[in-house]
Amino acid sequence: MAWLSSLGPVGKALEFLIVLLEVILVFNLMIVVHEWGHFLAARWRGLKIDKFYIWFGKPIWKKTINGVEYGIGSIPAGGFVALPQMAPMGGLEGEVNTDNLPPIKPLDKAIVAFAGPLFSFLLACVFATAVWLVGKPQSEGHTTTIVGYVAKDSPAKAAGILPGDEVLSVDGSPVKRFEGLVDSVRWGIVASEGDTIPFEIKREGVAEVLKFDVDPKAWKKPETATAPKPASWWRSLFTRPDLRSVGLEGQMTPMVATVSEHSPAAEAGLKANDLVLRGDGRPLRSMGDLGDYIKTQPGKTITLDVEREGKPIQLQVLPRIPDENNMKEVMDDKKEYPMMGIAWDQEGRRTPITIGPWEQISDAVRHMGNLVSKLFSPKSDLSPAHMSGPVGVGRLYYKLFQHPDGWRLVLWFSVVFNINLAILNMLPFPVLDGGHITMAALEAIRRKPAQGKALEWVQTACAMALFGFIIFVTLKDTGDFFGGGKKNDKELKIIWKPKDQRTAQAPGA
Repeated sequence: MAWLSSLGPVGKALEFLIVLLEVILVFNLMIVVHEWGHFLAARWRGLKIDKFYIWFGKPIWKKTINGVEYGIGSIPAGGFVALPQMAPMGGLEGEVNTDNLPPIKPLDKAIVAFAGPLFSFLLACVFATAVWLVGKPQSEGHTTTIVGYVAKDSPAKAAGILPGDEVLSVDGSPVKRFEGLVDSVRWGIVASEGDTIPFEIKREGVAEVLKFDVDPKAWKKPETATAPKPASWWRSLFTRPDLRSVGLEGQMTPMVATVSEHSPAAEAGLKANDLVLRGDGRPLRSMGDLGDYIKTQPGKTITLDVEREGKPIQLQVLPRIPDENNMKEVMDDKKEYPMMGIAWDQEGRRTPITIGPWEQISDAVRHMGNLVSKLFSPKSDLSPAHMSGPVGVGRLYYKLFQHPDGWRLVLWFSVVFNINLAILNMLPFPVLDGGHITMAALEAIRRKPAQGKALEWVQTACAMALFGFIIFVTLKDTGDFFGGGKKNDKELKIIWKPKDQRTAQAPGA
């Protein structure tokens, strides 16, 4: 849909609407399949079906067909099949008539409740098969464990880890990739719980395996840095707590995402999707390498070895301080630095790879299991504030659809999302499917069902708690959308002017 952007504001509006429609359709597919599982199981076991709704709240559309009221609610969060012979929830699903309805067996209740997560799991299998057939675009960070960048004054730097080191294990667990849901360096750091994080490293030219204990709190700040202002209670509603970081990035060939107009990079001829391989003959392992090198070469022209559409070219670029900037206000060291005027592609070059359905499913299940265990661990930095709701997931889908290989990435993420949906719904919490299964098991043991208004009140209270949680994570998602949950009041602003409008300055001054 890149051609739509060439149509100006109208084209961009059309592109936005099309992508938004795609996101809504994907979301509704997930919900419909999950609720369809309950619906078909209820039909099979002979239950009375009163309603089939996508989303909750007052209906914005409804129609009765063969005694079942189908509708779309006004609260875009999930959906339901109203089954009065199960545990009725009049507070959320509307009042239903339970008179003259025969009771059903606990086994029937458990089967109907389990069918929703089962269908979500089966949908994940369908998506996983599709990914296996068409391939998944994989960035370099998902295929290597080699360190590409070590941040200055970071815990990793203090511990002695160097660019080019190969990470073998983090926190006692072997790693296969730098980024990813499981078996990754990133997850090992984020999920660690000790005061220090053990690393095992293989270094070129060194026979033995090197071991480092990295203290994630050992960040050094420049002497000129000022203490951050404490966040107000209002801002804290939209801000996520910091996750553990030690200042490491995986090896990745820097890839240009955008080039600012009138910048040194634009004048040198750099273009989007260029791969920058070397600077003055120095191999670049990460996006941060070139910026650090430029800081050490003020006023000097840099020779870049670039790969463009598979062909090597050389470009000469003279970095300079932006014509207008607020670096002295934003940067920790309160200094101005020469820049090229490019934004890097955060994912870099992607290569389609084949991943078997079982590997995708097992990785998603393991990730969800690990995440749930860390959420309940008192020593973990991970908390419910790091989770996302419909807004966050929808935003991610929107960004994936905008990618040139977006449809492949959407297929892959839908595997993860449906596995998460299945597992979360199996938690033994009232109003979730796992809660219905738990109540059915208790009914089988007690030989009588839990019933009465008290049960409905408890379920409604739990549902309100669930909606409260959705509102809580939606606030965090909103903070990400409007500012990334940034704690710094000021953002870096850069303006590049045409040659005839610039004031005289030394290139690196």
